Amino acid sequence: MTGRIVVAGGSMGGLRAAEQLRAAGWTGAVTVVGDEPHMPYNRPPLSKEVLAGRAPFASLAFTPKAAAADVEWRLGTKAVGARLDERTVTLDDGSTLSYDGLVVATGMRPRRLRCPGPLAGRHTVRTLADARGLREELTRPGVRVVVVGAGFIGCEVAATAAGLGVGEVTVVDPLPLPMAGPLGDLLGRALLRRHERRGVRFALGTGVTGFEGTDRVTGVVLGDGTVLPADVVVESVGSVANVEWLQDNGLDLTDGVLTCAQLRVGGRPDVVAVGDVARFPNARYDGVPRRVEHWSIPADTARHAAKALVAHLLGEEREPAPFAPLPTFWSDQHDFRLQSFGAPVLGLGDVRVLDGDPDGDPEGDVLVGYHHTDRLVGVVALGGRTAALDAARYRAQLLQQPALTA
Repeated sequence: MTGRIVVAGGSMGGLRAAEQLRAAGWTGAVTVVGDEPHMPYNRPPLSKEVLAGRAPFASLAFTPKAAAADVEWRLGTKAVGARLDERTVTLDDGSTLSYDGLVVATGMRPRRLRCPGPLAGRHTVRTLADARGLREELTRPGVRVVVVGAGFIGCEVAATAAGLGVGEVTVVDPLPLPMAGPLGDLLGRALLRRHERRGVRFALGTGVTGFEGTDRVTGVVLGDGTVLPADVVVESVGSVANVEWLQDNGLDLTDGVLTCAQLRVGGRPDVVAVGDVARFPNARYDGVPRRVEHWSIPADTARHAAKALVAHLLGEEREPAPFAPLPTFWSDQHDFRLQSFGAPVLGLGDVRVLDGDPDGDPEGDVLVGYHHTDRLVGVVALGGRTAALDAARYRAQLLQQPALTA
């Protein structure tokens, strides 16, 4: 078999795509382009074990499957342009790669606050270099930390910083409760109590308007004029899709790369997207295209997209069933875990306690169900191992549910 598939993006999505291309029967060349100098590694520990100093890089690196041993890796470079009609990708070193098939796996980058003030002392957590740099700051005696954003990463970083014994940790968010956006108020209140019991402070219902300091940050200015003293600031305010290199190709890039139910991009059978850069319709739910930034999505999208792409390149008539993953995520914070199956965000209007008492024992296990039109669409457990196992018991039920109507 001749020809080449280019995978633009050298993170987990790119690795899984390369492996799945081989599994789908592609024996031609595969070239993976990635902007980091490292082979793909596991990102979730960056805000926890790596930041806490409990995990070296060697423990994070993925080992590619044997079938993908012949894949070419071009690390330390990135895609900066593409001409899909001509089937070429331009790299930042000036070279151009031609392809028969293209996998878009360029992922996300952290969104940054556009507020006046110094940049030094302000961090994000996305790469190994980010985590290493932040850890150096957090190990300084008595350091005061302000985390902007009470989502998954923000809460995990706050928990890790508190566990390191820093002088003070404060989380700022315009919403009234931590993680209220993806999980709703019920679990948001439970999370707030647990974090506060472990020494984390919160400034909720307000945003950031600026940063004090000359050479580096010394304070965070809130919307009500309050100034929080800060030696270190962690910005966890969402992400931006790395799609600029695909501009001028007639694609919908408004929030990631829009795909069809086969993860094809722009109606092109020779281009697919995988990972959290892909905005895809999930046939399991309402068919509305969404990006999903969960750890399971790179592998799930890679498996489906590879089959669709290879089938086209091999001239096969088979059409995979529409993509219908069951989203899964977990988040370790302090000594407890959030474990989720399904799509809780679709059921925020009807949240029911399935087990436990979220307003009772502040340390008790809680299992919550999210419903849409009286149908269970997601479950989230908060607590220890038993709670996580309880959530997993609902996985089969969620998988067997018929598709939602739009």
